[in-house]
Amino acid sequence: MNEDEEAAGLASTSNYRYAQQIGSQLLVAGQVPHDATRQLVGGGDPSAQATQCLKNLCTLIEHHEFEQRDIRRLVVYVVGDEQNLTRAWSAVSTWFDNQVPPATLLGVALLGHEGQLVEIDATILKDKG
Repeated sequence: MNEDEEAAGLASTSNYRYAQQIGSQLLVAGQVPHDATRQLVGGGDPSAQATQCLKNLCTLIEHHEFEQRDIRRLVVYVVGDEQNLTRAWSAVSTWFDNQVPPATLLGVALLGHEGQLVEIDATILKDKG
């Protein structure tokens, strides 16, 4: 991890890279619902976890001098039943003021951290114009 990403407010991680910029594109790892101290946010609440994932995503892209409008695609992974998917999607929709970029919402069996219900991946691309 870049120390400057940690200074920007992202959780410290070992052997993990949050992003890599290639030209006008920022390749990002899936964002998880941890705060800057690596604590899970919103235990049992997919809405709160989705919001934290988006906060982390925006912190990351702004740190790399991109903007929220540069988000071109989202993939939202949610553990649990249809209600969990609905609650996570509602948080995503609210975050983007009902103007969500093209997105895929997926139900999954398990994610990488204990208690984690949501992870959000994105394609970030600056408009060259």
